[in-house]
Amino acid sequence: MSKNVRVRFAPSPTGPLHIGGVRTALFNYLFAKKHNGTFILRIEDTDQNRYVDGAENYIINALDWCNIPFDEGPDRNEKFGPYRQSERKHLYKKYADQLIASGNAYYAFDTAEELDAQRNQHEANKLTFIYNWHNRLSLNNSLSLSVEETQAKLDAGDNYVIRFKSPQDETLHLKDIIRGDIEIDTNVLDDKVLFKSDGMPTYHLANIVDDHLMEISHVIRGEEWLPSLALHVQLYNALGWEAPEFAHLPLILKPTGKGKLSKRDGDKLGFPVFPLEWKDPKDGSISKGYNEEGYFSDAVVNFLAFLGWNPGTEQEIFNLEELIGSFDLLRVNKAGARFDPDKIKWFNHHYMQEQSNDDLADVFKSRHQELATIDVNYISLVVGLIKERATFISDFWSLSNFFFITPEVYDEKASKKAFKEGTKDLMTSLVSIVDPIIDFEVETLQNDIKGWITSNEIGFGKVMMPLRLALVGSLQGPDVFDIMFMIGKAETIKRIQKVIDTL
Repeated sequence: MSKNVRVRFAPSPTGPLHIGGVRTALFNYLFAKKHNGTFILRIEDTDQNRYVDGAENYIINALDWCNIPFDEGPDRNEKFGPYRQSERKHLYKKYADQLIASGNAYYAFDTAEELDAQRNQHEANKLTFIYNWHNRLSLNNSLSLSVEETQAKLDAGDNYVIRFKSPQDETLHLKDIIRGDIEIDTNVLDDKVLFKSDGMPTYHLANIVDDHLMEISHVIRGEEWLPSLALHVQLYNALGWEAPEFAHLPLILKPTGKGKLSKRDGDKLGFPVFPLEWKDPKDGSISKGYNEEGYFSDAVVNFLAFLGWNPGTEQEIFNLEELIGSFDLLRVNKAGARFDPDKIKWFNHHYMQEQSNDDLADVFKSRHQELATIDVNYISLVVGLIKERATFISDFWSLSNFFFITPEVYDEKASKKAFKEGTKDLMTSLVSIVDPIIDFEVETLQNDIKGWITSNEIGFGKVMMPLRLALVGSLQGPDVFDIMFMIGKAETIKRIQKVIDTL
């Protein structure tokens, strides 16, 4: 790629970062790194009415947790700063005035009441009110007023907005990297508001000016911005600037495949839609995050990469470096991507196996008071035996508690299955086999016990099922000989004796 790649992720700090926003940030990051470019974070906080304390820090922390940190942004390598839109307010009026001067925009003085009246009149005639070429000369603006009348209103301090003057009877030819060539009839476009008399730009103008001044080469954003593409390209042309290349990512759909994924879907089906836990500063409510729910960031990133993109191969497991090497916007789909809560668990299970037993043991120990006095090296050995059955670290205790505490109760169904007539005598005999074993290692236990079973022509299930029940309290768990080795001879005999006495 010949041009210097500079991409931006530009969220609004109005609450926690939705998983769809994380996917947009990820695709920008992957594209930038693939082309040795720059990934920029810009905070679009001009709507101060919706601004939420803590949201900006949340966004930054979420990107860091996903291991996709920005290269330039607020308080970091501010080459084209400031990177908060609220700190750039002084920049936009100049470009709004330039558009007025070139005839590409105009002042509109219509009051809210006047516009409501127009909408009501159109609705009465079963029409939709659009402010553009077909009616702007009959409305209250600088196109229908004389220069003197317009200036008098400005001098009097009348409220106004600056609207873009959409062309009439033209066909716009637009390009999107993902969606290809797009044609738009300009007659269906409305004259969007670009600037308000309170000195604040709308998103459309601020977005274009900031992207130009920050030398953004590619705008990679969600599909919801596709309807704005025509206006944004026209603004670049009107200002005499070269437009960046655009790529509009597909929507992330509900698990049913119908409609856009929302927080309500996560609440209803029991999965997070935010990367990190969020505590609402207004009402104190807490929304679950993938981090706190026990997901590994690598798993979340790998899963998100496949929401709308595919590598063209059968490979599904990608670390971040592999994602960067394989990522291509031309392999991003147009169609919406269905969010599958089970698939992200599948990814998490895989990444669980990739974690070191020692690291997992440290976290496991820190979460359970029962393990406070247990040697972490022992816990690490236990983790190695049970993590294959786990999706989250929170699964560890139920999968392994019998390694740390003697079972107090026995599963009723398992007890009926394991304990039959003669089982008590077999278990008593088993104790006499286990007790003399000096080399209490897995291989020795396996050879001695299996040898005894075979030589006495006992069915394996008649011994192994009640033995497992004695050790675990149910018929679950890893290999019984691994369990015996881990808990030791004295505890093993104690548990066999206890099941004899109890059942």
